[in-house]
Parts: sequence; structure tokens; C-alpha cells
Amino acid sequence: MKEKGLIFALDAESLNQAREWVGRLGKSVDAFKIGSQFFTRVGLAAVKLIQDRQSKVFLDLKFHDIPFTVEEAAYEAGRMGVWLFNVHAAGGSEMMKAAVKGAEKGAREIGQARPKIIAVTVLTSLTDSDLAQIGYAENADKLTVRLARLALDSGLDGVVASPKEAALLRKQLGENFLIVSPGIRFEPGKDDQKRVSGPAEAIKAGADYLVVGRPIRDAEDPAQAAQLIRKEIEDAAR
Repeated sequence: MKEKGLIFALDAESLNQAREWVGRLGKSVDAFKIGSQFFTRVGLAAVKLIQDRQSKVFLDLKFHDIPFTVEEAAYEAGRMGVWLFNVHAAGGSEMMKAAVKGAEKGAREIGQARPKIIAVTVLTSLTDSDLAQIGYAENADKLTVRLARLALDSGLDGVVASPKEAALLRKQLGENFLIVSPGIRFEPGKDDQKRVSGPAEAIKAGADYLVVGRPIRDAEDPAQAAQLIRKEIEDAAR
């Protein structure tokens, strides 16, 4: 059975707050996601904090630039020793191949395996009408599959995709890649995430890792909430 897991979105306001979250949830989650807000605030200290606690880092900076720039950014991510980072599939095949090259070089310098690299397909905050407004003729399903196929052909390890598209990706592209799904909600429609589902539904659809932030952070007992989600993941995987 493929490994399944839970990633906590560490959207902290300070290193001290992040330290508290890592301490509270370190035994309940499989990795911590560092997004652009927290990384911009504290930089490499965020990565070191998590690694010092023997936890894995998902660096969620969604690199999307010319191939040279992304290669250099991926090189730095490789040198950090992160477990996972992402790029935008919309940057194209050449850009994604450059990310792999850069990450391999950076990881080699510190004597570690290359971080896993996944491609963002369609943000979970976007609906079909939002995509049409941007200029895409395809709906979210078709665009997700097309971008995912491009990412896999470019040598990436998987994709970031809404749980709503996970089953479609598995059906059309098989089992040999990671699907990391944000947009996990027990009560849809309460925030800016639009294409969402519950934890068990997402795992049964084909997701491997679930990224969860607010449903854990806003719970009365965050550690218990994380453990309940982990149990849902394990039960659904079986």
C-alpha cells in the first residue's frame, strides 16, 4: 500500500508561535508546510526549526519563473534538505526540468537525496468561471489532467491537486506518482477554498497526502483534531 499522510499548514505569525505548533503537533502529523507568508517573514529559520525537531518540511513557495531562475531556486531548496517543494506546472516543461536539475545539484552538495518535487495544477480557490476569466478554455478537470501529465513527463514526482480531481488523475495517469491535496474541509463554503472535500473522501479518491491548516488550527483541541484526521486517512487507505 502506498504511504498516506497528513501535512499541517504552518501559517504562523512568528517563530515562537511556529515552535509551539510544531511541539503540539509533531507526533500527530507527517510533515509541516511552510508557505510564502511564513517564509517571507522568517526565512530559513522556519525550515531549521522544523528540521531541528526531526520533522519533514514541505516548502510551498510555488516557483514559477524562467527556467534559469527556477533552477537556482530549486538548487537552494535542495541545499536546505527539505523533503518536498513545489513549482507551477503552468511554467512549462523546460522550467520543470530545470527544477529537477537544480534540486539534484543542491541535494548532492549536502549528501542527501533530491527533494520530491510536485507541480501545482489548478489552485483550489479557482472555479471554472475563474479559469474562463483568466483565459483558459478548459474546465478545472481537463486543465488539471493536462498540466499533471506535463509535470510527470517533465520528471516531477507528482502534483498538487484538488481532491475533486484526484480520482480523475488516478484513472487517467495511474498510480505511480504523488497527489498532494489541499482544500480539506469538514464544512465546505466557509472560506476561500472552493473545490474541497473531507479527508476520507480525498484519500478514497486517490490523494496520498492531505494538507490541512484551518480545520486543525481552529479546533478546540488541535492535536486531537489532527489525530482524528490521521485516523480517517488510515481507515480510508485500508
